[in-house]
Amino acid sequence: MHKYRLKMIHTTHSIRVRYGETDPMKYVYYGNYAEYLEIGRVELFRNIGMSYDEIENQGIWLPVSEYKIKYILPALYDQKLEIHTYVKKIPGVRIEFDYEIFNEEGAKITEASTTLFFLDAKTNKIIKCPDFLMKLIEENWNR
Repeated sequence: MHKYRLKMIHTTHSIRVRYGETDPMKYVYYGNYAEYLEIGRVELFRNIGMSYDEIENQGIWLPVSEYKIKYILPALYDQKLEIHTYVKKIPGVRIEFDYEIFNEEGAKITEASTTLFFLDAKTNKIIKCPDFLMKLIEENWNR
């Protein structure tokens, strides 16, 4: 651990692996991890005070521009997973999320990151993080 506490937003959310998310070996199919990360992002926004739907209702889209993932151990059918989602940098025109997923034994099974950008839904132009969202991020920084 670092000598000084890192400034960030960190939230956790638990899910249980459903049968339809697995392959014949009962391993989570790799494509389903993108949805798990989306759950982590949506719950982070909800946790800091604004649902994803409310952000979109304010005229802001958040398309994913980068997605990186490292599979360490498989997630298995009916396991309870804990998704840790982090924002470690104050956003500009992009917001970066880091993730760690742990199984119910506490073993880290996945590390990932995504980068999204702020898009004005009316003009279809990339913009800076809107003030209403920046205010929530700053209020929740380092909790």
